[in-house]
Amino acid sequence: MTSKSSVSDSINGSQADPEHVITVQHLEKRYGDFVAVNDVSFSVKEGEIFGIIGPNGAGKTTTVECISGLRTPDSGSISVNGLSPHKDRNRIREFLGIQLQESSMPPRLKVGEAVELFASFYPNPVDPKNLLETLGLWNIKNSSFKKLSGGQKQKLSIVLALVGDPKIAILDELTTGLDPEARRETWALIESVRD
Repeated sequence: MTSKSSVSDSINGSQADPEHVITVQHLEKRYGDFVAVNDVSFSVKEGEIFGIIGPNGAGKTTTVECISGLRTPDSGSISVNGLSPHKDRNRIREFLGIQLQESSMPPRLKVGEAVELFASFYPNPVDPKNLLETLGLWNIKNSSFKKLSGGQKQKLSIVLALVGDPKIAILDELTTGLDPEARRETWALIESVRD
């Protein structure tokens, strides 16, 4: 059993490895009696494309949410570029792009408006038009969110995660709802962003 103070120190990122942009050690997260994540450890180096694979309900999204600071783990340590997602959430948002498994926007917000809005949050965003063209959304830039198909919503969420030119991008269920051609295009985009 780990004492509360050592758990707090670990979650705060004090055990960061300078060679890795993400380090997760002995992560645990519970919801009541349900254990969603149990003793998960891994690290990701800069430039590495890293995937977490498992069946539905295995704790992948919970792990991603803990890394991004959206959830607080019960124990274990997380370091993102040497910072704690729990304590340094605002600083991490400056260089972390995240696309969640499910996202929502105001129904009447247009695709182009959403991308321009998100781009305005960052000092040096990626060209929104280029991202929209790369993911095949340029021709629907004037469509409202409520009119998008599931695959189009997924592509838009990827664009929104990448428009800030993040140093680290976390993409949860990246290709869900995409057809085979769109999946290949998305992986090519991720590789080009990494490069």
